[in-house]
Amino acid sequence: TLWALCSARYPDRQAIRVRLLDLLSARKMLYPTVEISWALDSLCMDSDVLADDLVKSLARRLMSSFNAGSGMFPHILGNNTNSLRSHVSCFADMVYPIHALANYAKLSGDREALDIAVQCAERICRLQGPAGQWWWHYDRRTGDVIERYPVYSVHQDAMAPMALFAVQEAGGPDFIMEVQKGLDWLVHSPEHGASLIDNDADIIWRKVARHEPGKLSRYAQTIMSRVHPALRVPGIDLMFPPGAVDYENRPYHSGWLLYAWPKGRIRQD
Repeated sequence: TLWALCSARYPDRQAIRVRLLDLLSARKMLYPTVEISWALDSLCMDSDVLADDLVKSLARRLMSSFNAGSGMFPHILGNNTNSLRSHVSCFADMVYPIHALANYAKLSGDREALDIAVQCAERICRLQGPAGQWWWHYDRRTGDVIERYPVYSVHQDAMAPMALFAVQEAGGPDFIMEVQKGLDWLVHSPEHGASLIDNDADIIWRKVARHEPGKLSRYAQTIMSRVHPALRVPGIDLMFPPGAVDYENRPYHSGWLLYAWPKGRIRQD
């Protein structure tokens, strides 16, 4: 909410700012990585915020959770449990810390924050699929892909570009080739055999998933990779081939598109 108010230049932000600071100062051990990233991003945008120490501590918490060996962030900050899923991170757990730390580095000049954002960005780019797919689940211990599908359109044209452009604008490398590959997948998804951009319906469809009951593949891959980091379910592409299109869209997709492709960037690119 604070992020939205800052973006709209709404002047009366005090109540929501105080609420956010109260939540962040609570003695809570576990926080989703995505939520801490959003909090850091919002405070970096808030020109009236006086909690410089809190901004620094949020950035430090994100940075300290980063696994330099794997190039990955965890799904939950402070999660040291041995639960079945504790080793699994998703694409959002990479994108939002990259975005937040890049913006923090741009604001503060913190070189370590930018270095970590670059390392994670380079890792997900190395793992990008041959047709430009941004894969879904990763092993935070090793930096390997656990389960590739679904591939979400919002990752392809919005979330990945906004994070990678933020890195570049903070002084990091140029990832335009990876951004272009991600867009190419939307134009022609080999799994679907067509484009997810439906001009007749004036919509971009949400994702391409496996033909499977429920979320069976990701559960099975989670269990196998938990037994040993190198294990995966054999023959899963044959049993549950990708290609099922989710014919819906969600409003946050359009929201992140505005961040990924402002007018100035569209004219430039």
